[in-house]
Amino acid sequence: MALSYTWKLTGLKKQNTNDVNDAVIGTQWKVYGTDVDGNEAFFTGATPFHLNTINTGSFIDYQNLTEETVLDWIKNVVSGSGSSNYMDHINEQLHKDIDSKKWIKLDVNEENLPWSPTSGSNTLAGSGEPAPL
Repeated sequence: MALSYTWKLTGLKKQNTNDVNDAVIGTQWKVYGTDVDGNEAFFTGATPFHLNTINTGSFIDYQNLTEETVLDWIKNVVSGSGSSNYMDHINEQLHKDIDSKKWIKLDVNEENLPWSPTSGSNTLAGSGEPAPL
């Protein structure tokens, strides 16, 4: 089942270096997955960025960052190639959560089993009269 996604940035960590001020070194985020029936679940994540990977030539000043830009960085890591790709894991968790909401599991105790004399199911169908034991 395919999901549609909504990403939301929930926090940032920043740090100064000799070369740049307010470099984003960490993010907190949520991704919401919605199935075709409108059932929704969310996954919370955190993505670090290392100071030694900052390209000072394309550095964006903190005050000029947009949520879309930072989310693009995150999505590039989350769905990137190699060991950083964990989008399959996120999808598994979203589907699991959605399924748990759609398909409610009930534990039935011994006294509530359909054949138990205390379950109320030991009456003749529709009559309200006790069924012969």
